[in-house]
Amino acid sequence: MFLNEMQEEVRETTRSFVDNVIRPAAEALDREERFPAEIYEEMGKLGLFGIAVPEELGGPGFDTLTYAVVMEELSRGYASVADQCGLVELISTLLVRHGTPEQQKMLPDILSLKRKVAYCITEPEAGTDVSGIRTTAVRDGDGWVLNGGKIWIHNAPVADTGFVLARTDKDAGNRGMSIFIVDLHAKGVERGPKEHKMGQRASQVGALDFSDVRLGSDALLGEMNRGFHMMMSVLDKGRVGIAALAVGIAQAGLEAAVDYAGTRKQFGKHISEFQGVQWLLADMAKDIEAARLLVHAAATKIDRGQDATRSCSMAKCFAGDMAVARTADAVQVFGGSGYIRGFEVERLYRDAKITQIYEGTNQIQRMIIARELLRKGARA
Repeated sequence: MFLNEMQEEVRETTRSFVDNVIRPAAEALDREERFPAEIYEEMGKLGLFGIAVPEELGGPGFDTLTYAVVMEELSRGYASVADQCGLVELISTLLVRHGTPEQQKMLPDILSLKRKVAYCITEPEAGTDVSGIRTTAVRDGDGWVLNGGKIWIHNAPVADTGFVLARTDKDAGNRGMSIFIVDLHAKGVERGPKEHKMGQRASQVGALDFSDVRLGSDALLGEMNRGFHMMMSVLDKGRVGIAALAVGIAQAGLEAAVDYAGTRKQFGKHISEFQGVQWLLADMAKDIEAARLLVHAAATKIDRGQDATRSCSMAKCFAGDMAVARTADAVQVFGGSGYIRGFEVERLYRDAKITQIYEGTNQIQRMIIARELLRKGARA
């Protein structure tokens, strides 16, 4: 997909930042599992958060395709950093679409990461099946009382504000959920320990418990009992973001493998001269390009206001599976070195796996694709 002049400029700006700031820090961040506040501060100054937030609300005012380009480039540096960009994009999209003017006033602080946010959905009984949510918000005078718990929440150990999906009508299923903006420093909020993950280790994940947390009337985001639908409305963009992130991981693996194949010698030759290695590199390159085109096509459909659900699920599913397979190939090119901690491809392989799981597992993406085919026909 060809990018316009503005998108190319954004890509080059992001790529330069990645090469000079993110990539040199990635190995240490992975090892230390550290939240890189100083990197996020610089990203905020560059306008790399809330890509599609309108200028009048403090954002760059770009489109979904530009967001996908930024996500790929950031992930080429370190997927944990791209994850933060994706989280802010989803939260800011919810605020732009559904927030009151007063609620939208927090956008500048969110986009500069002065206010760190968390999107609080997953529970022990509600992962892929969001209908299993048990966290409740019960009316109390003009406000609400929140009770329940969330697990595996991105930014939970460090966040200031949570966007919490809770049940407000226990008998209404998916039509009985609402989203609340919650001060995570408030009385009754407790944080679990930081989880130690296989990959994307600088992306902070943990649990949140809510015990009789009192919320004001202004805590409700959008309409009451429309939380599930609001959440679903941003999933297409979320899946494009994760697909682009997967492409970036695989692209970094390809670049590392090409460089290594051109310098590593065995049997008196550079290993790039062996056909077996050449085929590995060729398959990596063609699959990465195919995934990138799927991502760009899905993002363009969103920007044109077209039905993009099938395209977004296809992009996310293909790109996630591709990233796992092709970073494994990068490890293979490196041989034993690729299995050693400290080599970039070892980290990339670990970072890739979650792209098959979060924002809807790839098994769920296949179900969505099949459902769309059966409802609307096979013609694109």
